Amino acid sequence: MKYNSLSIASVLILLLLLVGIFFKPFVVVNAGERGVVMQFGKVQEGVLGEGIHALVPIVNSVQKLSVRVQKHQIPAQAASRDLQDVFTDVALNWHIRSQEANTIFQQIGDERQVVGRIINPAVEEVLKAVMAKYTAEEIITKRGEVKAGVDESLTTRLANYHIAVDDISLVSVHFSERFSQAVEAKQIAEQDAKRAEFVALKAEKEANAEVNRAKGQAEAQRLLRENLTQEILQKQAIEKWNGEFPTVLGGNGALPFLNIEAAKMPSQK
Repeated sequence: MKYNSLSIASVLILLLLLVGIFFKPFVVVNAGERGVVMQFGKVQEGVLGEGIHALVPIVNSVQKLSVRVQKHQIPAQAASRDLQDVFTDVALNWHIRSQEANTIFQQIGDERQVVGRIINPAVEEVLKAVMAKYTAEEIITKRGEVKAGVDESLTTRLANYHIAVDDISLVSVHFSERFSQAVEAKQIAEQDAKRAEFVALKAEKEANAEVNRAKGQAEAQRLLRENLTQEILQKQAIEKWNGEFPTVLGGNGALPFLNIEAAKMPSQK
């Protein structure tokens, strides 16, 4: 009898294990996940948090969705206000709102369907709308403002689909090769114009300096002429005289001036 009782108990335990394996009367929701409960395929209102949860086999099933922050990089093309092609790589960090996991699964599906059906089209549409507000030059010079516009518009749009945006980065913004060459040529022309302006300004300043210098010299000479009286000229001539009389021309040739020393009276010698 004991042997039969042990056999029956073993069979029951085995049956319970088989039921546990095949029918799964419980579910474990891992960290960073939420469980969407379905009853005969119909999504229920409750969302399972992290941990172990009991289920009614066959009646209930659980779909797990990640609510961790996920990164997705999307290449997109748009046109600026001045009709220049803009090529951008958008890096988007996003996550499913935890308490709305059942709604997003019911309306959209799992994470892959969220990316393909919602996020990619939303990024492309928002980028086109924002880039169309700026010229190509403004997209470069006002990049922070452009990013803020993309961030605000995309956050609002994805919130309607129970998706939260954590961060947006415009990893690469570039234009067509023809436009890049035109920008480079414009920059070179502007640099040449600034260099020519600097040279012209330098020449003008040098010319003005020469004019001012000449005016100063002329004014100094005028003042000198006005201040040179006859007495000053005579004094300067006397100071420079070496004591010898110059000769003068007469009818018979050069005659010396009177030699005062030779003409002195004998008594004065």
